[in-house]
Amino acid sequence: MKALVYTNPNEMQLLERPYPTMDQDEVILRIDSVGICGSDMHAYHGHDPRRKPGLVLGHEFSGVVIESLSTNFKKGSRVTGNPLITCGVCEYCVQGRNNLCSNRTMVGMTRPGAFAEYMSIPAKTLITLPDDMAMDAAALTEPAATAVHAINLSMRALHRPIQECRVLIIGGGAIGMLTALLLKHFGVNDLCVAETNALRRESIRLHAECKTSDPIVEAIIENHYDFVIDCVGTKLTRKSAFESIKPGGVIMHVGLQDWASEIDMRKLTLAEITLLGTYTYSTADLIATVNYLNQGAFGSLAWVEKRSLDDGANAFDDLNRGNTSSAKILLKPN
Repeated sequence: MKALVYTNPNEMQLLERPYPTMDQDEVILRIDSVGICGSDMHAYHGHDPRRKPGLVLGHEFSGVVIESLSTNFKKGSRVTGNPLITCGVCEYCVQGRNNLCSNRTMVGMTRPGAFAEYMSIPAKTLITLPDDMAMDAAALTEPAATAVHAINLSMRALHRPIQECRVLIIGGGAIGMLTALLLKHFGVNDLCVAETNALRRESIRLHAECKTSDPIVEAIIENHYDFVIDCVGTKLTRKSAFESIKPGGVIMHVGLQDWASEIDMRKLTLAEITLLGTYTYSTADLIATVNYLNQGAFGSLAWVEKRSLDDGANAFDDLNRGNTSSAKILLKPN
C-alpha cells in the first residue's frame, strides 16, 4: 500500500509499506481523510524524539472499516477515532479522563499512523459517525476536540460567562482557527486572533469573522483581556499572554513548541491569574465534537484544503514555508 513516510528531518516520502495486520479486537480502516497536525509538523522538523524517521505519521482521520476482529464494528462502518490508545483501568481512565492515561500509546507515534491507504487500530478507540456526516468534516474531530476540551476547562475557571469575556487567541493555526469558530458559535463577539502569517489572518477574518492582529507590528494591549488562549506555546507567546491578561483573568496554555520558559510569577500571584494547561481531549470530548461538527458549530469548513496523499510531501513543505492560507490540509489516500 502507499504511505507517506517521515524519512528524515524536513523530508517526507511516498513509499510502499506492507498492508497492516490486526491483533485481537482490532480493525483495519480504509483511510478516507487525514489531517496534517502541528505535532506532525513538529516531528517533520526533527523536534520530537518520540517520532523517529521511518514512521508513518497521521492521527486525525476518518475512514471505513474493511476488516474487523471486533464484534462491535462491522465491515462498512464509517468511523473516526481517538488516536490515544488507553488502558481503561488506571485511575485517570476510570475517572473519565483517559487523555491522562498512565499507560497510553498513540497512533502515528508508537504505531503506524493514518498517512496511508490503510491502517489498523484497536476497535475500542473508534467512534461511529452519523449517517449524514461528511468524511472530511469527521477528520477534523481530533483537532476540534482539542479546542472543545480547552474551552470546557477554561469555562470552569472564568468568573463571568464566556460570552461576556474579551478574548485573545494567540496563534491562528488549526487549533486557533477551530477555537475561534467554536467561541463565535458560543456567542463570544469580543474576540481577536493574533497571527503572524498574513494569509492566515485573511482566512480567519473571512471564516471566523473576528478581529485579527499581527503581533510583529502591533503591540500587545496590556491588561486588556479576560481570557487568553495560547495556541503556540513559545517563550515569547507566554510572555505576551501574561502581558495581555487582566487581573483575575484566565490563561489557557494549549500549544507547546517550547518545553520550558520563564513566566511572570509576580503577576500570576498579585493579579490572581489562573494559568491552565490542557492535553488533548477525553473520549467524551471527541463524541461531543462529532456532534458539533455535524451540526455546523464550526461553520462551513470552507477554509480547509484537500490534497491527494501523493501530494503530501509538498503539503508539508507548503505548511513549513507558510505558503498556504489554510490552517488545515487534509490528505486523501484513497
